[in-house]
Amino acid sequence: MTPEPPTRTEAGPDEAERRLRAALAEAAHEVAPAPVPLAAITREGRTRRRRRATALASGCALAVAAVTLILVQGLSPARQSVPARPPVPVQQPPAPSPPSPPAPPRPPRTVAPGERVAAGGGWTVWLTDDGKHWSGPDGYENSRSVTDGNVDADRPGITHQAQGDARGTFHSGLYYGTTDAARMEITGANGRKTTATLLRLPGEPAWGVWYASTPPTPTTSPGTTTGTTDSGTGAGTTTTSSSSDNTDTTGTWPEDRVTLYDTTGRVIATLP
Repeated sequence: MTPEPPTRTEAGPDEAERRLRAALAEAAHEVAPAPVPLAAITREGRTRRRRRATALASGCALAVAAVTLILVQGLSPARQSVPARPPVPVQQPPAPSPPSPPAPPRPPRTVAPGERVAAGGGWTVWLTDDGKHWSGPDGYENSRSVTDGNVDADRPGITHQAQGDARGTFHSGLYYGTTDAARMEITGANGRKTTATLLRLPGEPAWGVWYASTPPTPTTSPGTTTGTTDSGTGAGTTTTSSSSDNTDTTGTWPEDRVTLYDTTGRVIATLP
């Protein structure tokens, strides 16, 4: 008994695969392929080649510039650094000199009645109970009384007698009306200050004697000048008057200012 061939529905796996392949091939033949964009591919290739060439040229240029800079720096002579100039110090104006401090107080020197005191330049001064006495190098001698009523001892005051020539001027006088006298100062017309020496008798009476010497000035007369002035008004107010022993007032002594200070530095009498 001969077997019957299988029907189409009974085909095996190989037959199904064959049929699938045939169907795919037939579908592929029916699809038309798109044209290849050759022109676009060509342009893209050229653009990429130009970019590579430009980048390569730029890199070479940078390399050449760097090498050139290194060579120039290596071959150039080293620049010597110029030392910086030190700053010029600013000249400061000199500080003004401080004014000279006043001379310290010099309490009156106590002398015995009639004791002769050498005042320099041949001048001699002594005190007695009735007042002041002095003599000069040429034998000149004079006195100034504190008991004749011409001195008011109730308030501070000063007398001033001066004798001078081309060698200088000797100044002397009385101070009275105070027991606190500590310093006497003469201020000349040129501003020069001279400190006088103070004398007094024992017991601290309310009067005493002062003396000082000043150098000559261009206006001093060649001959001897003698003068006297008195002040009996105390500090702050002064009057002057000539006494009977004023024989000549030519010279510089009337321009001098005499100031009496107490132990605290306060002015207690001036002349003129």
